[in-house]
Amino acid sequence: MKTVEYWLARFVLATLSFTSLSTANALARSYVRLIDLALPRLRRTALKNLEMAGFAGRERITTGVFDSVARLVVTFARFPQITRDNVAEWIRYEGLENFQQAHARGKGVLVATGHFGNWELSAFAHAYLVAPMQIVVRPIDNPRIDALVESRRELSGNRAIAKKDAARGILRALKAGDAVGVLIDQNTTPDQGVFIDFFGVKACAGSAFVKLAHHSGAAVVPGYALWSDKEGRYVLHFEPAVEMTGDVQQDTQQVHSRLETAIRKNPDQWLWIHRRWKTRPPGEAAIY
Repeated sequence: MKTVEYWLARFVLATLSFTSLSTANALARSYVRLIDLALPRLRRTALKNLEMAGFAGRERITTGVFDSVARLVVTFARFPQITRDNVAEWIRYEGLENFQQAHARGKGVLVATGHFGNWELSAFAHAYLVAPMQIVVRPIDNPRIDALVESRRELSGNRAIAKKDAARGILRALKAGDAVGVLIDQNTTPDQGVFIDFFGVKACAGSAFVKLAHHSGAAVVPGYALWSDKEGRYVLHFEPAVEMTGDVQQDTQQVHSRLETAIRKNPDQWLWIHRRWKTRPPGEAAIY
């Protein structure tokens, strides 16, 4: 089965790499639509999440989420064709000075991002436009697909840190003054996080991120690459640094409140199909 998965992944990447961009975008939307139809729980999860968060137009937003994933897959398939010379055709910066000021502090930068917009391209392009960074990743269960994905992620000079044993690698990178990108928006368990308010609903958020910021003195900068229909490319937004107080609960809330504000402006680009609110406070009923 893993071999079939691998060759299917290779086929998808090939069809999106060696066709015209318009054809690739159409194919990607078709592939993602098949996933939508084959796994109806994903759309159900998104609709439930959007209802809890108080959004209207939930079907439209959910369809937009799948369209956003399709754009991401096309871009990822074309990583070998994106170079230092043409990367500006795919993405530009907004707020780069926020990252530069944080980096100038000299203690490294923790980039707080999420499954929002094109998280793959943001790190990939940053390596060409500014400098390589390190990214925390959870290895894919299929080792051959994992190797394929990791090789593409590192084409622009970035290096991956495995999530399972990330703390040591992150601290080493920060001590060297590097930037480290971390996806902070996934559900976790109470022993690994704290409950914060996220879209008005209690969510269990990993606390390791701010603990590493406290320990290292690294600056925390929210950053995400969002699609612009007007420009036909992504815009990599870096926000002003989140000033750490030293309080784990408060700082975790601060970082997620920033992310929530950004998602509210572009709700169709966040991965609502993830069961973000699966872990409940003691005594609360399951949501999904």
